[in-house]
Amino acid sequence: MRLALCFCAVLVSSLKFADAQASVEGRVELPKTRSAPLMTKRYEVVTTGGVLGINPPLAVVYLDGSFPKPASLPTKQVAQKDLAFVPTLLPVQVGTKVEFPNLEKDTYHNIFSYSPAKRFDLGRYRPDEKPVPSQIFDVAGLVTLRCDIHEHMRGLILVLGTPHFVTTDDSGHFRLSGLPSGHYTLKAWVDSRTTREQAVDLKSGSNIHVDFPATP
Repeated sequence: MRLALCFCAVLVSSLKFADAQASVEGRVELPKTRSAPLMTKRYEVVTTGGVLGINPPLAVVYLDGSFPKPASLPTKQVAQKDLAFVPTLLPVQVGTKVEFPNLEKDTYHNIFSYSPAKRFDLGRYRPDEKPVPSQIFDVAGLVTLRCDIHEHMRGLILVLGTPHFVTTDDSGHFRLSGLPSGHYTLKAWVDSRTTREQAVDLKSGSNIHVDFPATP
């Protein structure tokens, strides 16, 4: 009986702690779509004056600060399908392993990057290659993915030093939950040269609203 009461007390305490975590929601004003996509959910990397972004535009919103490193991180994937990277933009935490499965029927790929945050070359590999080619992204920064065989292919991996991040929807809306209390900087990555930011004070159990208007 005493053990059961102790367990219940721990459970209630855990639930209270979970409820006490803060959340942030709002909207990022996204750049205008440069051209109508062939399919609503088909994104592509575009370059304008040396600035890398995706079209239709999305943003990655994240809480910048000092956080404990997790014991392990889930493996993520960037697939190659229909001669494109899926997803086109992938945010991950520093230390994440990313696999690059080739989901084409009979097409080889050769994924590589010359980005300072991660330089690698997976070499040419066939569909259903085993084991699936992968890399660990252990330095924060933006990594541009390319294919040595298909010159038009581009993808982006945004490596972040925080576990708290989310990609906006097509309208720029976002919600981050399970956040620790404290004073932090909330940032919105829009493209390779545009990261908007706002200071936020998170209190236990609070839900605050933050919008990121376009920079004039």
